Amino acid sequence: MSVLQHNHIAASLSSSTSSFFAQNGFDVLRTQIVSVPPKKAGVCKCVATSPAEQTAYKTKVSRNGNIAKLQAGYLFPEIGRRKAAHMLKYPDAQVISLGIGDTTEPIPDVITSAMAKRALGLSTVEGYSGYGAEQGEKELRARLASAFYANLSIEEDDIFVSDGAKSDISRLQVLFGSNVTMAVQDPSYPAYVDSSVIMGQTGEFQKDVEKFANIEYMKCTPENDFFPDLSKVSRTDIIFFCSPNNPTGSAASREQLIQLVKFAKDNGSIIVYDSAYAMYVSGDTPKSIFEIPGAKEVAIETASFSKYAGFTGVRLGWTVVPKELKYSDGFPVAKDFNRIVCTGFNGASNIAQSGGLACLSPQGLEAMREVVGFYKENTQIIVDTFTSLGFKVYGGKDAPYVWVHFPGQSSWDVFSEILEKTHVVTTPGSGFGPAGEGFVRVSAFGHRNNVLEACRRFKELYK
Repeated sequence: MSVLQHNHIAASLSSSTSSFFAQNGFDVLRTQIVSVPPKKAGVCKCVATSPAEQTAYKTKVSRNGNIAKLQAGYLFPEIGRRKAAHMLKYPDAQVISLGIGDTTEPIPDVITSAMAKRALGLSTVEGYSGYGAEQGEKELRARLASAFYANLSIEEDDIFVSDGAKSDISRLQVLFGSNVTMAVQDPSYPAYVDSSVIMGQTGEFQKDVEKFANIEYMKCTPENDFFPDLSKVSRTDIIFFCSPNNPTGSAASREQLIQLVKFAKDNGSIIVYDSAYAMYVSGDTPKSIFEIPGAKEVAIETASFSKYAGFTGVRLGWTVVPKELKYSDGFPVAKDFNRIVCTGFNGASNIAQSGGLACLSPQGLEAMREVVGFYKENTQIIVDTFTSLGFKVYGGKDAPYVWVHFPGQSSWDVFSEILEKTHVVTTPGSGFGPAGEGFVRVSAFGHRNNVLEACRRFKELYK
């Protein structure tokens, strides 16, 4: 065997072995591959490296112990990893992704044309602009106030334009600091809990109950209509609440939100209200927490263009921090948030903001409604499919997510079975919290033919 062949085989074995152990969560101590010169007699001499050569250089900086508390990887990259592994196993399979809530339909022309015009303008003296206001362009903030908060006394300077709601959740956590207590819906969007852990607001992960210590998990299940029994919820400083909820697809009623605002006022808490799916809401169900009397004194609202206009890659959102919201010493929360924004953010892309302005034009609003309508039609197809197969199905009316119950089964086992037998990616409910165990979230974000094909496969699997 030549030296080249020997090194190639050794490298291949090392690579495949490392890949296997990495996929299965094991820590791998890699042995160093040593080049061995060929001998005429065909005898190889193994040469060991010294301990000094085997030891990599390390700094004297300690790892952030809070990050070390986090369990495994963030949910959606983990799903992506498993999807990639499945595609390597079945290279000819048509894998359909109804897992991660990423939009699939093209951004409407009325919006992209505005962004293109702004981008081209940057190559001219008259159209060039550099840094803008960290809080967002004045015209966009004014249009957001009129489009989404008309008659709710939310003004343009209450609104902070950003690169998305997820980024603002982390900025809000920096604002609150490590000495606050936190409550989250269970199940809920993983970013709330993970950012709380990273900030040092929690204790260690308790494997027996699948929860972090010092977080109040507000159980939201079919038995309580996906709204927590607030009489059993302990007082916390901050309450993260998403409606329509990701992952369950359930939207809180006006009466339920009145209870939530009263609960926050009685306890002196601040609600962080995630309204990322508000345009999917129908009927009298509130689209904003500020529709509830008194909410401006206890609530912050985050929102985004991601799921309305297909801006998951463009990145544009906003957060509302009313002037009426104050700390225990009377200092306005908005002033501190403004300092956080100005310190850690240079403002949303001017090209993205031009797209936001186009979204809020009469033609843009109509185009977004059409996009939302398309995904809601997908949702109904998924709901009808699982209902016809005898499953208990929740959500789907006011959100692009369908929450399917598989009683007595592990969410990850169901996820794996669906992926293995249908080549369709879903999301295991337990990834959103312990109350999600036994459920799977199916996303309606997909091309129509892919949604129809996935539902055909579901029917083959569960007929």
